[in-house]
Amino acid sequence: MERNLTTGSVLRNVLYFSLPYLLSYFLQTLYGMADLFIIGQFEGAASTTAVSVGSQVMHMLTVMIVGLAMGATVNIGRAIGAGEHKQVSAVVGNTISLFMVVSVALMALLLALVQPIVSIMSTPEEAVAGTTAYLTICFIGIPCITAYNIISSIFRGLGDSKSPMYFIAVACVANIGLDYLFIGMLGMGPAGAALGTTLSQAFSVVVSLAVIARGNTGIRLHRADLKPKRSVLRRILKIGLPVAFQDGFIQISFIFITVIANRRGLNDAAAVGIVEKIISFLFLVPSSMLSTVSALGSQNIGAGKHDRAAQTLRYAILIAAGFGLCISIVMQWIAEPVVGLFTTDAVVILAGGQYIRGYIWDCLFAGIHFSFNGFFCAYGRSEISFLHNIITIVLLRVPGAYLMSVWFPQTLFPMGLATVAGSILSAAICVTAYLWLKRKGCFDRVPA
Repeated sequence: MERNLTTGSVLRNVLYFSLPYLLSYFLQTLYGMADLFIIGQFEGAASTTAVSVGSQVMHMLTVMIVGLAMGATVNIGRAIGAGEHKQVSAVVGNTISLFMVVSVALMALLLALVQPIVSIMSTPEEAVAGTTAYLTICFIGIPCITAYNIISSIFRGLGDSKSPMYFIAVACVANIGLDYLFIGMLGMGPAGAALGTTLSQAFSVVVSLAVIARGNTGIRLHRADLKPKRSVLRRILKIGLPVAFQDGFIQISFIFITVIANRRGLNDAAAVGIVEKIISFLFLVPSSMLSTVSALGSQNIGAGKHDRAAQTLRYAILIAAGFGLCISIVMQWIAEPVVGLFTTDAVVILAGGQYIRGYIWDCLFAGIHFSFNGFFCAYGRSEISFLHNIITIVLLRVPGAYLMSVWFPQTLFPMGLATVAGSILSAAICVTAYLWLKRKGCFDRVPA
């Protein structure tokens, strides 16, 4: 349902929008881990590895689709704020047309590249067949994955973060039930995990379309709205493409860091893998602030209320950075017990404790630059987010992790700090860019 977020308390709007978004991210993370957890109950190491490798590929693909969809969220939000409902329909229609083409093209391309992808991921020989089956089925389901994320981006642009939460909850419950059916009862292994994921996404899309068909969403589409319009597509892609590429490169950097950890030995590799899972949960707060600032900011920008957009940014930084500071301090005392929730190996627990004590400070500084990323996207300057992430990945994150691994072979603590250094640089670049653009008056007008 359409919700105008350009009036009332800014803080209340931030909390109203971000809490359902936060829960959606949590459910999506849980959704992604369900396959791995359930197949571990019924299958051996080869099947578990197959799902793990396949999930990593699909996660990278999904975050890039979500990044591209940011262009739709922002443009819908601006149109809502400006009260231009015909423009809302045009953006929604062009988004549907664009992503229908993108999803089919991606499906065809990736199905042709399944074997090379499995090889590039250095998949163990025992897991090659399972990984191939998992990815093949998931790639066939790309239109469903794309449809869910596009529908969610449209609702968020309308100011509705609750409906996508319900949609992902439906998908999560369906996925768990189907996994137990296909993996547990039918013994289909990795193929069953992929089939459960694909069908649950399809079911979620059906539910969301049923909600839209009820006519209470504020979405009014005509056939003419589906006709591609160059000006509308250009505005969507101007914001979405840099975010999509940025998110893709970030995922690639995580893969590089995983490879660096793998070369240190099995214990360090396991420790880094566990900490990455913990951090992915903790990063739900900064991620929700990014999306909240982009959605609320775009509505206020469309309405010409630039002071409210800036206020949204300030509240988001306070919430995200405050959470990051608190959790970073607390983690210094509870690092080993937290890692111990995922393993009983004392050596891995020790190494994981070292790594997370350094890495955890990334939550603080990421909260700052994530919030700025949402603000820049709302103003159509997503290239700034792209540039600062690429700079920090190339200059600090990957080379820093490698050098810390070489210079400090007995501890993972400095390797964790290398990631933090990247976020500190990103935050500094964001603050500098914000002050420079503000002086030029770029945040006092609606972007063209």
